[in-house]
Order: sequence, then C-alpha cells, then structure tokens
Amino acid sequence: MQSILAASGQLLFKRYSNNNTYFSRVFTTSSSLKQTIMSPSPSPSSSAAAAFSFQVASRLNGLDKPTVWHEFSPLASEYNAVNLGQGFPDWDPPSFAITSMNQSIDPSFQRNANQYARSYAHMPLATVLAEDYSSRFARDIDPATEVATAVGCTNALYCALQGMINPGEEVLLLEPAFDVYIAQTKMAGGVCKFVPLRSVNSHDDNDNDDDEVKQKKTANQVFQLDMEELENAITDKTRVFILNSPHNPTGKMFTREEMLQMAEIMKRHPQVTIISDEVYEHIVFDEDKSPHISFATMPDMYDRTLTLSSSGKTFSATGWKVGWAVGPKHLIHAVTSVQQWVNFSAPTPNQDAIAQCLIKAREPYGGQESYYKWVAEEYKRKRGLLCDALKEAGMDPIVPDGGFFIMTDTSGINVPEEYLKEKTVAMPTDPMPRDWALSRYLTKEVGVTAIPPSAFYDVENVPLAKNLLRFAYCKGDDTIMEAGKRFKKFFGAPKK
Repeated sequence: MQSILAASGQLLFKRYSNNNTYFSRVFTTSSSLKQTIMSPSPSPSSSAAAAFSFQVASRLNGLDKPTVWHEFSPLASEYNAVNLGQGFPDWDPPSFAITSMNQSIDPSFQRNANQYARSYAHMPLATVLAEDYSSRFARDIDPATEVATAVGCTNALYCALQGMINPGEEVLLLEPAFDVYIAQTKMAGGVCKFVPLRSVNSHDDNDNDDDEVKQKKTANQVFQLDMEELENAITDKTRVFILNSPHNPTGKMFTREEMLQMAEIMKRHPQVTIISDEVYEHIVFDEDKSPHISFATMPDMYDRTLTLSSSGKTFSATGWKVGWAVGPKHLIHAVTSVQQWVNFSAPTPNQDAIAQCLIKAREPYGGQESYYKWVAEEYKRKRGLLCDALKEAGMDPIVPDGGFFIMTDTSGINVPEEYLKEKTVAMPTDPMPRDWALSRYLTKEVGVTAIPPSAFYDVENVPLAKNLLRFAYCKGDDTIMEAGKRFKKFFGAPKK
C-alpha cells in the first residue's frame, strides 16, 4: 500500500518539498496544511509593514491565491488517499530515453550538448521536428525558422501570448479550459472570452468498434461545441483562439468536420491567430474512427496557426520540460522574440535527448510497430482499468477518445450537506461548488482524490461542472486498482 501511495500523492510531496518552499510549508503537518488552505496568507506585522511595504504586481491579481493543485495534493497526502488528480505518470521514461539523456551529456558521444543551444532551438531537435511535421502537414518545414523549442509547452505558450497580444485584446478559450491558458492570458494583459463545450447526455449513434467503448458515453459525443456560439464570441478585439485537441480535461478529440467548421469561422475573422495545443497527440485510441488532426492542416490555416506540443506526456518525462512550437516564420518570430529575453533557450541536454527519442520512437517497440503505437495501447488499457474502478462507485465514465484523463458523471452520488458548507481559499465560488465538495468528500471519506473540473471554468460557467469529476489514468495499475477497491468497499456493488 505504501508503494502505491508513494506513486501518487506522497511522490508529489517528495518532489515539491525538496525544491519549493511553498510546498514544503504546505506538506509539513496537518495543522499547517489546514492553516495554509483554509486561511489567507498572513499580513506582515505592523512594525514590518511600517518599515517595508510590498505588493505583487497588479498583473498577478487573483493569480497569487492557492489553486486547485495547492488544495487537493496536500489533502490527498494528509488523508493517505490514492491521488488520481494530477496528470503526471508515476513511472520512469522508457530505457531508450534514459540512454539518450546519458549520451547527450557524455562528451565521449560527441553530442556537444552541454552548452547553450541557439535561442530558436537546438538544431538536432529542430531538424527531427521539421521532418515529422513536414510529413504530417504535407509541406516543407524549415527547421531554422519554422520551429522553436521551449521549456515545456507552457513556456512556449507563455512566449506566444506575450508576443501576440496587447493589453485589452481578447483570447478565445473553450471551457473547460486548462487553467494555465487563463493565467497566461491575464499575465499578458489579455482578456479571456469563454465558450463552453456543452454536455449532451446520449448513448446514441455510437459506431465505435471498441467493445469497451460500445454502448458507452464517449467524450466526443458528450462534449459538443456550438459553432454559432463560438463565432458570436469573436469581436474586433479578438486576437487569439486557443484550441486543445486531444482536449484536457474532457478527452474529446475534435473531428475533421468540426475542424473544418472552425476554419470557416476563422476565415471570416482574419485578425485571429490560432494556437493549437496538441501535447496529447500520440495518446489516441482509435486512429480510424477518431484520429488526431492538426488544425494547421485545415485549408488556408497553416499561416495563421501556431502548433504547440511537447515530449513530457509522450515519453513519461514531464520533468525534462521540452516543448516546441511549429508554424510560419512570423508566428515563430513572435515566440522567439520573447524567449530570447526570458530563458534564452531550453536546456540543451534535454533537447538533444528528445531529438534522439523522436527518432527511436519511430522504431518497433514492445511488440508494436512503433513506440507511439505502444504508448497509445498502454494508455488505452489503463483507461479501461480506471473506467472499471469508477463504476465501483456508481459513477458513469465519459470514455475519453484521447489523452489520459477521464471525466465522469457523478450525479448518482449524494454529497453530504456538511461538505457543501465547507469553505477553502482555493474554491472558485462561494458557496462551494458541488464537484469541489464531492472531491473533498471522496478524498477524506473514501481515500481517492480527483480534480474538480470547476477549476477549469469561468465563474459564470462553474455550474456546468457540478456533476463531473476529472480522474487521471497515467498511474500504475496497482494504484488504479487500489482506487477501485476503495470505491467498492465504500459504495458497495455498482448500480445496475
């Protein structure tokens, strides 16, 4: 049991407590944890305030408060819960990745990767990426001018938004939206405009041949984008549209038909640049019925699309933080013009190792025709394990078509009134949203932690998340099955 927990919440404790004073303070004791989560940060003493007055920059207003991550990871640790909240794998990268990293830093291999890389990108990595994307986009990608690397996809996005939008200009986001999109838009002086994916509760028209998915609700079916609502949200101030597919947190993959409709809308609004976040591009489960499609391949969209991705999810190496942007020269220039004054370049050994990994990933692996095929099949298997575990609690999984998160329908679970009356600094609304209260209830009473999706909605749309929770299946089999055992013990047999 201890090894299972070490792979979830306790592992997070060890990672953060070693190098982050905030998390060290959060995880120290139960009493300090409660003080941190339940109370605002203390004000300086009057004497200290008289001598020195400090406030964070106004651009951080609302962004410096505890987040959903600050609340639920410590809570999982305090209650010894199986943490299926945060999206990082609890296993090491494949052996070829470790070998690649060792070769990158060992001078005997003459990789020349121990000093600064060029600010745009380490050329060995840019070259491999240009090969991959030239094939995918059916056009020649120049590795010198149409590829930029960064310290993870979040860094690439930060540089892009800083380089593309002016204060007061608008960024269009689909909800539920990864919270980094919102924070980085605000830090760039932008204004978020939200268009929610609307839930359609239907089992109809499911033609997927996968037995696991057959007769189930899938993310592609349930989470629908109203194209009229999308276009109505665009104004003359709209400068960027952030599209994420496979989508976090829903697992939806936008179809070619949906992409074409969005492209037609964008053609009518030429002032809008599209940032396409595709970090889960290789974690897809039915390439025939629900393939990954890059928005940049839509008619007339390449010159207006910046495609972002990273290596962390694909190679189970989230700590290596190697991300990239691919697109036309003018959009890449917007990224690199910022990066040269921020971190200058991503760590060269990490970039060099990923350059080698991308080549190795094309080769047969684990009985599959490539590593990419293997990793997709492995996550598909884990998706099945988590779906089974969630059913033990009477929850109804909304089966994802890609990525490594499951949104699940929790309407069959009653949340005790006392949990709905709790208050925490991180909760998005007062009173506490149902999904937030339910996640706290499951953590404390059942010993399994999820992330409440209301964290990914604007205040106005928080009610859309009330009957949903997000669970991650990028965890060891023992961890997922332990969650199922706890659900079964607490809730009894699944509902028929």
